[in-house]
Amino acid sequence: MFDLSGQSVLVVGGSSGIGRATAQAAKALGAAVTIAARDPEKLAIVAAEIGVAGAVLDMTDNAAVEAFFAAAPVFDHIVVSAAATKSGPVRVLPLETARAAMESKFWGAYHIARSARIAPHGSLTLVTGYLSQRPSAGATTQGAINAALEGLARGLALELAPVRVNAVSPGLVDTPVWSGLAPGAKAAMFAQAAARLPARITGQPEHVATQVIALLLNPYMTGTTSFVDGGGLIA
Repeated sequence: MFDLSGQSVLVVGGSSGIGRATAQAAKALGAAVTIAARDPEKLAIVAAEIGVAGAVLDMTDNAAVEAFFAAAPVFDHIVVSAAATKSGPVRVLPLETARAAMESKFWGAYHIARSARIAPHGSLTLVTGYLSQRPSAGATTQGAINAALEGLARGLALELAPVRVNAVSPGLVDTPVWSGLAPGAKAAMFAQAAARLPARITGQPEHVATQVIALLLNPYMTGTTSFVDGGGLIA
């Protein structure tokens, strides 16, 4: 049951964080894994470290996405976890920054969905974020983008059937996105978050990757959003 042998998996945004953890988990289950990312140097290092193929791809560039999939083989599963977004209050966040966040996370995934060639009964999984359901002051734009992505996943589940389309919505997860914080501040933030959560632990990329893999493996799951948030939605 827990086997991806003979199946191909593309992880867009697979060079770090949740994407990297997903690529490692899929490889451990026997999949032929390709990770795609924008930074060729980082991509090459990570691909070599985890023993997968690498492909340079900027998903915000629709022409590049179209060219990539035109030349690539059909994939059994595609996971989109790449995004570059900045948060801030709507009246403070520069408009061009908000537009860039939407371009990266929503339109990037949209580009992939338009052009990707996925085997029948394969899957497309979008990584979103629980701010879609639990908005936070100062992160309104991110919540709106995540909600849009989850709506996109539901619609695509109908349009692309029998290809299955789902979303995985993480809460606060310890990924490189937080690397700009001072070590002490980061540790304090995650400790406080864990104390508030019913799960009483800090979210890790592997926790989210586990749910992504579950959606790849389950042929009866489509049009859903799975929350991996330590109970953050109910806390």
